[in-house]
Formats: sequence, structure tokens, C-alpha cells
Amino acid sequence: MNTGHEQASQATAAPARPASTVVLLRDGPDGLETLLLKRNKALLFAGGYWVFPGGALEAGDLQQAAGDEERATRIAAAREAEEEAGLRPSPEDMVLISHWTTPVVEPKRFSTWIYAAPVAADAEARIDGSEIHAARWLAVAQAVREHDAGELGVLPPTYITLCDLARYASVEELLRIERSRPPQSVFPRFCHADGQVFVMFRGDAGYESGDGSYPGARHRAVLEDKRWRYVYEDVAAEYPCLIGP
Repeated sequence: MNTGHEQASQATAAPARPASTVVLLRDGPDGLETLLLKRNKALLFAGGYWVFPGGALEAGDLQQAAGDEERATRIAAAREAEEEAGLRPSPEDMVLISHWTTPVVEPKRFSTWIYAAPVAADAEARIDGSEIHAARWLAVAQAVREHDAGELGVLPPTYITLCDLARYASVEELLRIERSRPPQSVFPRFCHADGQVFVMFRGDAGYESGDGSYPGARHRAVLEDKRWRYVYEDVAAEYPCLIGP
């Protein structure tokens, strides 16, 4: 069976560089809002996509954290938010909501901590127009609707995060509930099969083999007309849904 998918082994995969992302949050007239940044199309990584502020850890982050990597990821998230959007959230206020590791087939890989952090209700972004070409504060639910309409190009981690957080009505509710639950650890696998592009997650019948056409449980995000669609069907309870109720 030809799936068109070739999964690199862990032994030959590029190392995953520690990185962090921060979902900046404020309360708005239409509910919970987040800041999305549009990356320069010329950039090799995620060029032209809408993203949350973030980037790789730097030596100074680890030095400031006295070698504590978890603390360093919070410092890096705050630094990146300031560099990319002119906003600096408090590392102490950040709540870890998930951790994503780039698939082993990718030449450039990251081990990324994704945090949520509150900012002032009147916070406004300032971008440099170089790496970041645009910034928008959007109600999280509106961002999901725009993506579903094909108007907001995002990568799977951003899409899944937006869908998951859209259920919250306020910053306070999000932070309170997210603090009370363990963060998800996500190890996606890219796949091409039957003319489709999708990302499989643990619990998908084809996850271990890399064969996306293998019958059984479906736990994946499918790309259709430049829009992602999350599928969670017949998945064992040990593999929780990535999008909350």
C-alpha cells in the first residue's frame, strides 16, 4: 500500500531545538481575544502564516534562568513577545497549555512549550514590519471562523490551540481552568495519502506505521482547501481529544 509517507527514524532526525510560544490574551467586547502575527512571506519557517509570538531559546534565556530550562522557556516567551509585538507578559503569569514536538521528517525541528498569558485590556501591538508584517487582535472564536472560511492561514499547532481556547469566555476562566489540568504533549506525524495532506496524532490507527489510510481510529488534522479540520473518531480513551469540550 503506497501512502506517499516516509517517516524518518529518530536516529536520523534533526534535533528538536527548545522553543516557546505565548498566546497573549485580553478580554474584549466580543469575548476572549488573542494576538496573531503575520510572518513575512520570505521567511523560511512559517512564512506568510499567522502565528502566536514565539521563537527558539537563546543562551541568555538559560543564563537568566540559572540553567532551569522550564524557567528559560517562560523568559524566552516574554522576550519574543516583546521583540515581535512590543508587549512583554510576565513569566510568572504564564500558564503552560501544551507542548509540541516537530515531526521527525522536518529538517528544522522544535520542542515548543506553548503558554497562555494575560495582558492589559488596552494592550496594542507594535511590529517592526520586517519579520512580522501584520498584527491583529481577534476574538478567539472569530479567528477560528476566519480560518474555517479560508481567510486565516495557520499551522496545525496554532489551529488546534485556537479551537481549544475558543470555549473560554474570559481570560480569568481560561487561566483558572488551564492551571488545574495537565498540559497536553503532542507528537504529530505528517502524512500524504489518497491526495490528502494531514497530521496524525497519537491514537490514530495509522500513527505508528505512518500509513494514514490504515482503517480504524482517526485522530488527525486534515488539510482541505488550505483549511485544517480536526478529526477525533473512535479513539481510545488513553488518547484525549486535543480540543476541550
